Amino acid sequence: MQATARANFQRMSARKVRRVAELLKGRDVEEALNILDYTPKYAASLIGDTLKSATANALNIEGTSKLKAEDLRIKNIFVNGGPIMKRIRPTGMGRAYRIRKRTCHLTIVVEDKPKLEKPKAEKKLTSKRKSAKTKEV
Repeated sequence: MQATARANFQRMSARKVRRVAELLKGRDVEEALNILDYTPKYAASLIGDTLKSATANALNIEGTSKLKAEDLRIKNIFVNGGPIMKRIRPTGMGRAYRIRKRTCHLTIVVEDKPKLEKPKAEKKLTSKRKSAKTKEV
């Protein structure tokens, strides 16, 4: 089961958000939130809010009786560039420098962890089989 959360038109460049997003790919949700708490970047708060939203979406879809927040992991997280707001800064001699205020779109996909199946125990050999195997060797 998968759930998605998107944060569009965030006022930060995609390059800066990607630096923090790369820390979280494939991690458990709780572990990712702990990492974000101790990451001293503004992008960490943007990603944290979106990650909490994705977790809430997953719990809402599946139901809290079937799924716990601890059972989720980040399947995919990607940051795309958004529209650029163009502004100008007046300079000397009638010129103007262009200022590009970049935005980004953040998407986080969470899924429940695959359950590990225990390997089945091998059947014990009967005494006849044991003796037959020992004689062959």
